Amino acid sequence: MNEENFGSSERLVTAAYVRQGAQGRRGHELLVRALLEQGKCPEDGWDESTIELFLHELAIMDSNNFLGNCGVGEREGRVASGLVARRHYRLIHGIGRSGDISAVQPKAAGSSLLNKLTNSVVLDIIKQAGVRTVTNCFVVPMATGMSLTLCFLTLRHKRPKAKYIIWPRIDQKSCFKSMITAGFEPVVIENVLEGDELRTDIEAVEAKVRTLGAENILCVHSTTSCFAPRVPDRLEELAIICANYDIPHIVNNAYGVQSSKCMHLIQQGSRVGRIDAFVQSLDKNFMVPVGGAIIAGFNESFIQEISKMYPGRASASPSLDVLITLLSLGASGYKQLLKERKEMFSYLSSELKKLADIHNERLLDTPHNPISLAMSLKNLDENNDAAVTQLGSMLFTRQVSGARVVPRGSVQTVNNYTFKGFMSHTNDYPCAYLNAASAIGIKKQDVDIFLKRLDKCLKASRKGKEKSGNEICTSNRGAEQLEDQKIQT
Repeated sequence: MNEENFGSSERLVTAAYVRQGAQGRRGHELLVRALLEQGKCPEDGWDESTIELFLHELAIMDSNNFLGNCGVGEREGRVASGLVARRHYRLIHGIGRSGDISAVQPKAAGSSLLNKLTNSVVLDIIKQAGVRTVTNCFVVPMATGMSLTLCFLTLRHKRPKAKYIIWPRIDQKSCFKSMITAGFEPVVIENVLEGDELRTDIEAVEAKVRTLGAENILCVHSTTSCFAPRVPDRLEELAIICANYDIPHIVNNAYGVQSSKCMHLIQQGSRVGRIDAFVQSLDKNFMVPVGGAIIAGFNESFIQEISKMYPGRASASPSLDVLITLLSLGASGYKQLLKERKEMFSYLSSELKKLADIHNERLLDTPHNPISLAMSLKNLDENNDAAVTQLGSMLFTRQVSGARVVPRGSVQTVNNYTFKGFMSHTNDYPCAYLNAASAIGIKKQDVDIFLKRLDKCLKASRKGKEKSGNEICTSNRGAEQLEDQKIQT
C-alpha cells in the first residue's frame, strides 16, 4: 500500500498500529530500493516474503496483469491454467524482443526489469567469484551447448572465411556438437599425459594454427571444468596464442563458477592474452532447474552482439529462477556454499584415497582439477573385462548418481567423428577408473553414503557375488538402508 492507503487505514485501525505496519512494509521496500539502485547481489539473503512481494510488484507492471487490459494481438500473455500462471508469478511475457534478447518490452516493464536486474546481479556474482574484470553478461534460456553454438554463430559474421574450430579434446558430447550444429569443423587436439593428468598440448595447438592459417580458424574452444584425470586447459597459454594470431577464444566454463581456480584461469587468460567469451551453466553453478546459461565476456560490445544474435523473445524462467536463488542466498550465502564445496572436495579426496588403498587401487594424482577426482579400477579391469561397467550398474541400482565408471577401449562415434577411449579424453588411458565430484551443494552425508556403497560394490565385484549390474543382492538390502539412514541422521 502507498502512503494514502495507509492514511485511509487509520480510520479503521488504531493509527499507531497502522504506522507500525507501514514501517514493516518500509523495511521490505528499502531492500528493493537498494537492489534497484546498486544492481548487485545483496550481501545477506532476503526472506521469502520480501522476494514474493518484489515479484508481485514486477508482475503488475506487465500489461497482461493490468486491470481492464484489452488485448487484441497474437501475444497478449494469456495463460489457460492458473497453476501455470502462479508457477511463473504471472510474469508471462518472457524477456527481450524479436531482435534482441536483452531489449526492453513495451508491454512488459516488469519482466524487462527482471531481465536487467538478473543480468546485473549475475555479473556481480561472477566478479565476486574471481573474474573481476568481466564487463558484461546475460542469462540465456538455453543450456551450455546451445549457448556455445550461439557464440560461434556470432563469430561467423566477423570471420566469414573461417571453417575450423580448434578444440583440445574433452569427451563430452554437447560441447563437441555445439561446433557441428553451428556448421564448423572441429579440429581435435589430443591431450598429453603428464603423470596421471591429461593436459593441453600447447605445441600441437600452435602447430595447427600455422598449418590451417589463422584466417581460416573461427576460434579456439577451450574448457575449464572437466572430469578427472583431464584437468582445465592451459588457458593463459591458449589466450596468448589467440592474441598473437588474432584468433577469437571461447571458453566452456560449464560448472567452473563454483571453482576459484577455474575463475582465476579465466581472469589470468584475459589479462595476458585473449578471451572473447566464457559460458557457464545455471543449474550446475547455482542449483536451479536445467535450461539456462550465462554468456559473459570482457568486451561489452561483443557480448551485446551475441545477445542480438538470439532470434526472438525468450523464456524468463531461467532468469527468474537464478534471481530468486541469489536473492535468497545473498552474496554471503553463495560464498558459504563455495567454501563448503571446497571443504567437501578435500574430505572426498582424503576418504576416497583411503578406500582406494584398502582395495589395492589408487586415487589418481590430479592436483590441477579442483572439482573432479578419479580412482583407478585396475584390478577389476585385469580380472574381468565386464567388471568395470558392471560396477557402474551396481552403483546406479544403489541410487548413487553422478559417479562415472570409465572402462578402457570404449569407442564412440559422434557426428561421424570416432573417438577412441571415449569418456577418458584420450585414445588409450593407462587404466580404467571411476569419477566422483565435489560440486556445489554436496553434503558430508552424500560423501559418506557414496563411499560406503562403493566399498560394498567393490567387495561384491571382487568376490563375484553379483551376476549382473542390474541385479541387487536383496538379502541385506533392508540392513543397508537402515545403515544409510543412520549416516543421514
